[in-house]
Order: sequence, then C-alpha cells, then structure tokens
Amino acid sequence: MKMQSRLLCRFSFVVLLLLLTFSGCAPYADLAPGAKREIVSPVVSREEVSVPALPAEPPPPKDYLIGVGDVLLLDVSGRPEFTVAVQSGGGPGKVQGSRVDGAGMLHVPLVGSVQVAGLTLSQVEAKLTKLLTKYLQDPWVVVEVLDYKSLPLYLLGQFRVSGTFYMDRPMTLLQGLSLGSGFDPTANLKGARLTRGGKIMPVDFNELLSKGDASQNIWLKGGDTIYLPDNRNQVVFIFGAVKKPGLVPMPSGGLNLAQAIASAELRDAGFDFHHVRIIRSLSATRGELMVVDYDLVLRGEALPLQLVEGDIVYVPKSGFGTWNDVIADILPSLQTVGAILQPFVSIKFLRQ
Repeated sequence: MKMQSRLLCRFSFVVLLLLLTFSGCAPYADLAPGAKREIVSPVVSREEVSVPALPAEPPPPKDYLIGVGDVLLLDVSGRPEFTVAVQSGGGPGKVQGSRVDGAGMLHVPLVGSVQVAGLTLSQVEAKLTKLLTKYLQDPWVVVEVLDYKSLPLYLLGQFRVSGTFYMDRPMTLLQGLSLGSGFDPTANLKGARLTRGGKIMPVDFNELLSKGDASQNIWLKGGDTIYLPDNRNQVVFIFGAVKKPGLVPMPSGGLNLAQAIASAELRDAGFDFHHVRIIRSLSATRGELMVVDYDLVLRGEALPLQLVEGDIVYVPKSGFGTWNDVIADILPSLQTVGAILQPFVSIKFLRQ
C-alpha cells in the first residue's frame, strides 16, 4: 500500500508539472543566463472620467423659514387662550405651542387657519397682528419656534452619533457632519455619499475633510441623507462571460484580477481575455475606464493587476466592442446592486 501511495503521488506531481508547462499558465519561461524579462503593465488603455460638479449656490437666507411640523409659541397680548399644549416630537411629553400642519397652516384662535410655511418669524408676527386687529384692540404678537421639525437631516453609518437631526438654521455639509459628533475610524470616506431626493449628489467627502476643498462644502437641504459606509466590508464586482456574476468579497490581504475571475468562474466558451474592462472609482466625482489584456498576465508577460474596492470588472463575451456597448450590457446588473456601488458609478451610469 505504501509503495502504491508513493507511486500515485509521483504520478500526480508529474501530471501537474506537465499541465503547468504546456497550458501556457506558467508564470515565467526559462531565460538564457544573464537575460532579463521585461514585465509590463497589463493595462493597455486608461481614460479618466468625471461627473459634473454641483453649481455654486448663493448662501440661503439667514432667517429661519417656518415649515411643516414646526411647533410655534404664540404670545398674543399675554392672553392664555392663544397658547395650547401639543405633543412634543422629541419625547412623550407635551410642549406649549401650536404645530404647523401638513398644509403649512397654523391654527390660531379667533382667526382660524393661517398659512405660515415659508415665512420668517417676523413675517408671521406681522401677518397675525394684521389679522387679529379685527378682533382685538391694538394686539401685539410674539412668535418663537419651540420645536424645529421641518428640516430633517439623516446621518447614517459610521457616525459616533447617528440618527435624525433637525436643522434650526441654514447649514453647510461640514456643519451637518458635526452633528454626528465625528465618525468611527472605520468610516470609508471614499464611499461616503449625500443623497437628496433619491439621487446621490456629486460631493467628494474626502476632498472636503482631508484636503479642505471648500467647493465641496455645499449647503444642505431638508431631507438630505449622509451615509458613511464601513471600510471593513469591501467588495468588487464582476460581470460578463462568467458563471457567477455579482459581487466578490475583498479579503484583508487584497484581491487581484486573476483571483476575482477565478472566483466568478469563466464560461466554458465565448470570452475575450484581451479586452477585459474595469471601471474604477477614484473618488465620488472621478473615475477611470481601463482596458486590460489579461492574456499578458496568463503568459507571464505582465504582473497581476491588483483590484481596489468597488472595481467593476467586465469580461467581454466576444469581440472588442465600445465602452457604450459595455455599459449597455451591464447596466441592468448595476441597477440590481445600485445600493452598494461606489458613488461615482451611481452618479455616472445610473443617474438619469
């Protein structure tokens, strides 16, 4: 039995050696003494692309504009009937005040419902004073905001304090980020995103926080969501002529193109190794479109290409094609994983 096992092991080793020698997958062939092999990059073309920046906006008015959900305290000539108790949005108790309803109206004794949404406090005071002169002699009106509820800002992800906050004044992105009391060291600034109205905005958090690029410090709007992902859950994506398209987890030691393709398993036939495409995000607003001759790597003439987080790899099924052809082919697949794509890819290819 021992002799048979040894013979079997030797036979397996010889078969493996022959396969590596004749399959073309051996990393390097023998060279003449003193000769040096020139190792080249497998990237045969590289194009940097970007998305348009947000147009500069003038600073919003400094005075707070009343909105739906805000609770206002009315003091009308010191008369108690103008002050009512309403449920506080921040807890189980009640506060003295009147809440602006969903139509932007405020119910005021004697005069009924009054449109106040979009007005400043001084404008509301002037409006109520004019209306109450029909019922009171020389009324005076003082209005205060007791509970700010009309401009929510959602901080999600790796903030030290995440949740829903309400802006009580015009805020920039930096001021909004400060509401989260800083962020965890695992926060992935490259993948950070600002979502507004269901669309990701072209804002580069890394340029703002690491390089002080003031052009990225945009004015926030009510309903904005800021999401800071965790850099411990990194993936790349692979589509095209593979049996297992989709995401490939990136281990802590990194992942190269060969490993990603092996993980996705090539189809038995019909693929083009000479024009593998990679969409790479450099930031939330910039990226690269690369064409890679993977066959050079297989022949040992080029170093394996290291992938980075969020890379999208496309193995063509046949022929060269254009980048427009590639995008058209993978667009349905990108839409299915849109929630975890890098911001640049979502803005460039999914935002219509």
